[in-house]
Amino acid sequence: MGVIFVNLATICWATNAVLGRWLRDDIGPLTLTTLRFTVATAFFGILLRGKPLQERRYGKDKWWIIAMGLAGVVSFSPLLYLGLRYSTAVNCALIQGFSPLITALIAGFIIQEPVSKRQLAGAILGIIGVAGLLSNGSFTFLVRLRFNPGDLILLAAAVMWAFYAVFGRRVMRNRSAVAATALSNFISLPLIAAAAAFELQHIVINLRMETIAAIVHICVVPTIIGYLSWNRGVTILGAGGAMVFYNTLPLYGAILGATLLGEPLGINHYFFGGLIIAGGLWATLSKDHQRSRARQK
Repeated sequence: MGVIFVNLATICWATNAVLGRWLRDDIGPLTLTTLRFTVATAFFGILLRGKPLQERRYGKDKWWIIAMGLAGVVSFSPLLYLGLRYSTAVNCALIQGFSPLITALIAGFIIQEPVSKRQLAGAILGIIGVAGLLSNGSFTFLVRLRFNPGDLILLAAAVMWAFYAVFGRRVMRNRSAVAATALSNFISLPLIAAAAAFELQHIVINLRMETIAAIVHICVVPTIIGYLSWNRGVTILGAGGAMVFYNTLPLYGAILGATLLGEPLGINHYFFGGLIIAGGLWATLSKDHQRSRARQK
């Protein structure tokens, strides 16, 4: 059941990239982010009401929670949807597969989590994969730095997600995931809503039935169902065991992008995307994680 739950979560999150790409001409990235996190904030606010009073206060974690909101809500989500206006859902999914590696490296510097040699080796594999994917396998592109701007924005989004994950780990040393998520959303939503109000003056929403259905899906499936499924999977498998399956996200995203949007899957996607996934698996399936999983069993 744990494997089923974490795979359900990554499938839900993969649909976010596919629909974000499909909606690129119908709604602006800031507006889509605001709608998504309005629903998320209401949902997590309801869950937070059942938590102890101490969990519902910002307390000494205030600045970490603010940093968490700025990275995850204000930065990551708009960058993701902006990048999808210029790149493909397939590339987005594969680049997102680099997030766990970036997270491990950043965690070593910010919250002093040890970085193993295995994680460093996985990071090198992932960096090669991302570089090859961004350059479309062309050495000339790498030398002249002629990248698709959408891919670079998606890479920035992956970095922001890594910071969000690291800040979240720090906050969740003292409180639950529900409290950390809700409190960071409360701070961030007014900022992103103000930016969306400005964006609406330049990018008008195309309110057709298909657009509304896609927006509702993004607000509910990746945001709520994905979150609940992932946390349930972590409860059963442990954090280390669940992270092994996080690397199915780029796989599902690439399949959905190719199937639903008709995006091409070339040899570069297979080879360099495979390096990203392999790097993530190599780093995640470390002896430390295996020992942690064994203890939890």
